[in-house]
Amino acid sequence: MATAAARPLVSIRDFADSKKVAGTQALPSVFLAPIRPDVVHFVHTQVGKNHRQPYAVNRLSGAQTSAESWGTGRAVARIPRVGGGGTHRSGQAAFGNMCRGGRMFAPTKTWRKWQRKSNQNQRRYATVSALAASAIAALVTARGHRIDQVPEIPLVLSAGVEAISKTKEAIEVLQRFGAYEDVSRVKESKKLRAGIGKMRNRRYVTRKGPLVVYSEDNGITRAFRI
Repeated sequence: MATAAARPLVSIRDFADSKKVAGTQALPSVFLAPIRPDVVHFVHTQVGKNHRQPYAVNRLSGAQTSAESWGTGRAVARIPRVGGGGTHRSGQAAFGNMCRGGRMFAPTKTWRKWQRKSNQNQRRYATVSALAASAIAALVTARGHRIDQVPEIPLVLSAGVEAISKTKEAIEVLQRFGAYEDVSRVKESKKLRAGIGKMRNRRYVTRKGPLVVYSEDNGITRAFRI
């Protein structure tokens, strides 16, 4: 995907009045970076592998039985078979990955290559590409964010917003600029995680909402906390 046609200037809006423009600012050059979903996806996949924990099956699993092949001449497969009698288990095939109670094919080992290296330039490229994509309303909407009422993307507010320390005031700011609809989408999206992760301290999943970027924390992190 080619470089996005970025605006040369972005409006700085008064956080107390949605209709008042306090000034303009040249859009940083990072927003002119090429949009490369392939690079972003590749780097995201590679970096995400660096948090995995090693796992493996027990090295004895499926092999804790005394079984020998019956050899040829008995019109059965030459797979090892459990000896003895007086039980259903005797005569059953063992050890093979196709056998009930047998070992898996190529048992997993803890010394697998878990981590992946990724080039520093690629990581930087992916970061600036993702940032540039976040300034294109069509791509942001395609990700599911509700920004129909937001006057401009990216939305830049005056520095006074950094002094907000109450969540009630933060909600009023978001509602004033039409961004609270996306927050509501996040609140409604909380669901039980599918799969075993719900038993491993990852019980719920939610969508992502607005990203707040600030220069100085004069109470803004407390106001916009989750």
